[in-house]
Amino acid sequence: MKYLTADFGSTYTKLTVIDSEKHSILGTASAFTTIDTDIMVGFNNALQSLEAKIGKFNYDQLLCCSSARGGLKMVALGFVPELTAKAAKMAASSAGAKVVKAYSFEISKTEQDEIYNIDPDLILLCGGTNGGNKDVIISNAKRLCEINRDFSIIIAGNKSASHELDTIFKKSEKDYIITDNVMPSFNKLEIEPARKAIKELFIKKIVEAKGLAAIQKISAGEVIPTPLAVMNACELLSKGTKTNAGIGEFMAIDLGGATTDIYSMAKGDPTMENMLVKGLPEPFSKRTVEGDLGMRYSLNSLFSELDIDTFETETGIGKKEVADWVAFCTNNPNTITESNSKEHLIEESLAREAVSIAVERHCGYWESTYSPIGEIYSIIGKDLSDIPLVIGIGGAIINSHQPAKILDGVKYNPKKYNCMRPKSPQYMLDKKYIFASMGLLSIVDPDLALDLIKKETQLI
Repeated sequence: MKYLTADFGSTYTKLTVIDSEKHSILGTASAFTTIDTDIMVGFNNALQSLEAKIGKFNYDQLLCCSSARGGLKMVALGFVPELTAKAAKMAASSAGAKVVKAYSFEISKTEQDEIYNIDPDLILLCGGTNGGNKDVIISNAKRLCEINRDFSIIIAGNKSASHELDTIFKKSEKDYIITDNVMPSFNKLEIEPARKAIKELFIKKIVEAKGLAAIQKISAGEVIPTPLAVMNACELLSKGTKTNAGIGEFMAIDLGGATTDIYSMAKGDPTMENMLVKGLPEPFSKRTVEGDLGMRYSLNSLFSELDIDTFETETGIGKKEVADWVAFCTNNPNTITESNSKEHLIEESLAREAVSIAVERHCGYWESTYSPIGEIYSIIGKDLSDIPLVIGIGGAIINSHQPAKILDGVKYNPKKYNCMRPKSPQYMLDKKYIFASMGLLSIVDPDLALDLIKKETQLI
């Protein structure tokens, strides 16, 4: 049995051909994604490149995923600020959406206008535990109907408001679906129904709008979000199968053209003594997506996040030269730097900063407060300071001559001492860029996928 997997990324379309009888990867190839014209052009270009390497071949099944242009833009509306944002991000974590903005309480006219300008693909409307407050979610539903944009709405809030919400959205003729509450009771998350709805919407909207319908017709299964494929691979590598052990806890860094995605396969329990856990419980398998941190389509926003004075001191390259390179790459996203050039140094330094900022947002942090019995420490999020292994994924990392330099961005930073980042991890590299491919393969042959991930992922 031969499998061909295709990952349609924001910059590159990556193909991998696998022979199940030989238990091996026969070859990989990539070409620039042609999302603005015809997705099949990039696919065929990559296929020609692959056949030039290994010769003509036939395959039995085609398995596909896509993150072209970073997936769906999502806005979340809810009740309590910290709960809304976290529940929304967790629901979107592997379903092909990135949370651009989260709003709490009743949205204002200014916020309505802001949502209009964001022009999201999807709005996650939540708020209120079951049987609790329903006024806010009903009010927000009415205000969403006033926004003249073509977005879909997933309603995952107080079930007591379902009838009123159904009536409101039917009148508006907006595309909507009602699913289970993401927070049915206080401090308890149930995000799977919302995540499933987001994934189904991804398939419906992205496959049609991005020109993937032709690929869907020849694919053995659904075209799924690339983050879901990578999450599948990470969970498989961590937990293993019934007959093949996994490797345990690790982090994975997927640095792409549009987003930087961080995956942690870890409990994240506090490593410091007498530390209280604060906030919502964290899942073992966690993904965060930073839609403003990418090496091409999001390079402008990454540049705006930099501490440019520190960047200039560390690299010896002035702000104007960095700004000029960022502008050039933004206008020419297919640009590839020459090895050992000044632009290459800028590129790798920007990649390290993207990793550093994204990991800081992913990890938990501790804080102290004073009480009648003295100082109390609490942690919000996952403590990842003892993570033993970090795996690098994504073109900017795997094509680098110094991938460890980029991955050093994950490490604990004394200047931000309360962020629970890895202290001394080992690094591995997905050198052939197969994690998404193996996540697809895991759907049909998990043992083969796990064997190949272990075989191809290299220590550096």
